[in-house]
Amino acid sequence: MGRPRTNDETVKERLVACATEMLATHPQESLTLRSLATAAGTSTTAVYSLFGSKDGLIQAVRDSAVTGLFQDLSAVPTSEDPLADIYALAVAYRRWGCGHRHLYTVLFGGVQPFEPSGAVGSHDPVGPLIAAIDRGVTGAVLAGEATSIALSLWVTLHGLVTLELAGALDAPTAGAAFRPTIQAALRGWTTPDVFRGLRHAEPAP
Repeated sequence: MGRPRTNDETVKERLVACATEMLATHPQESLTLRSLATAAGTSTTAVYSLFGSKDGLIQAVRDSAVTGLFQDLSAVPTSEDPLADIYALAVAYRRWGCGHRHLYTVLFGGVQPFEPSGAVGSHDPVGPLIAAIDRGVTGAVLAGEATSIALSLWVTLHGLVTLELAGALDAPTAGAAFRPTIQAALRGWTTPDVFRGLRHAEPAP
């Protein structure tokens, strides 16, 4: 059996969950300690004692999102085919976004936004993608600078997921558009020899 949860841990988890939902569905400036504490069934003192400040709680929400996305992307197996690996990472990204829509909205919706072109840390969600792209560039499968390729692919992927979460694309339409769109973006960064080989064949997922 695991260690019993303390009351502070339970309250902390509840505050992060409430803040996540509120940040995803309301303007950040409307988030007050009083409204947050009320939603979480605790006091404003708990926010200060557990997070130091409202900004500390917002950072905890973002950290939760970054950690969750990083864990899911890091769990994607690595193969000998970097194109297949990048596609698999895209699939995992979409699955995490659709399964954690509030965290996704907080992470990419303007609250301390994630910067895919920034420095790659040890727990940065872009790390697995950069690693797969680096393998592709080293193996003469992809042509270009890794960060530029990652940003291009992320813009495409983020657009698809955001439209799906917003309801602009229903699940069947989003699913049908996903594979060919991501693969087309990938082909655009392949070396000439690889591109010619992919014109009539799609990379395996």
